[in-house]
Amino acid sequence: MPDTDIAKESFSSAAPLEFQIPYTALPERLDKVLARLVADHSRSRLQGWIEAGHVLVNGQPGRIKQMANPGDKLLVYEQAAPESQAFTPQDVDFTTLDESPDWIVVCKPAGLVTHPGAGNWQGTLLNGLLYRYPELARVARAGIVHRLDKDTSGLLVVARHEKAQTHLIRQLQARSVSREYIALVHGRLTRPGTVRLDIGRDPRVPVRMAVENPIAPKPAITHYTPLRVGQAAPGEGATVTQVACKLETGRTHQIRAHMMSLRHPLVGDALYGGRSVGGAQRQLLHARALAFDDFSSGGRVSFQAPLAEDFQRVLDGIEWEE
Repeated sequence: MPDTDIAKESFSSAAPLEFQIPYTALPERLDKVLARLVADHSRSRLQGWIEAGHVLVNGQPGRIKQMANPGDKLLVYEQAAPESQAFTPQDVDFTTLDESPDWIVVCKPAGLVTHPGAGNWQGTLLNGLLYRYPELARVARAGIVHRLDKDTSGLLVVARHEKAQTHLIRQLQARSVSREYIALVHGRLTRPGTVRLDIGRDPRVPVRMAVENPIAPKPAITHYTPLRVGQAAPGEGATVTQVACKLETGRTHQIRAHMMSLRHPLVGDALYGGRSVGGAQRQLLHARALAFDDFSSGGRVSFQAPLAEDFQRVLDGIEWEE
């Protein structure tokens, strides 16, 4: 199949923009020419269109660095911005643990982003919720009331209507939603305790949170209880502790930042000083238990989710102390 046919398979049904470069023009790079002709879009976005085959030069797919010459005919097939697809229903893999007319409790796998954002406009838990539960399109953020980091696995509650969402948000604000996590941290931790350190953006690393000199800090409280101490596989020479953490607040990266402040970063959490142990490919953090007040009955409902397989596999390889 000719290259032109391959490119045309990905074109949208909308008519392309058509241009012809004046015969009086000088040769110039294709992406620079397009930046002037299609000024409503950024140059980087136009370069993406070229790379994806959405720009034809004299009927052939263009290349970013190729020269556009006098008389060349250009066809530009405009593409929707990635963020415009953020609330598109998509078949995404996650487990529904339980549901009622008011809420859905899901178990999010590690590697799945909770909500669309920069760099992750599609393929998120929100997209998957809209696919399975189309009625969530009528609820803000598809009913999501709290989040888990991309590489954290475990339980989340989603509201099925606006009143239930407000009810759950108020419980989170009142700190009456119970959330327990299991973490594997570096070092020997033998006594339970509580970290009460405000958390905000790290002024040196924008993608990280900090407890020292944070930007726009907010109160954060984490209770932790060591469960067992062990030694990693021979050759890794690492002492590790399995810890249960309970949140009073729900700040971004709260457990990760608070455990680092104790000099016990999570295993596999490179952003906060952790190292891989037992082949861990992510921070070993799992939202194991969740409890909240039911909207309709007013009674307390609680849920538990087993550890993700990769987390359990690391634990199975550790020699635990008696």
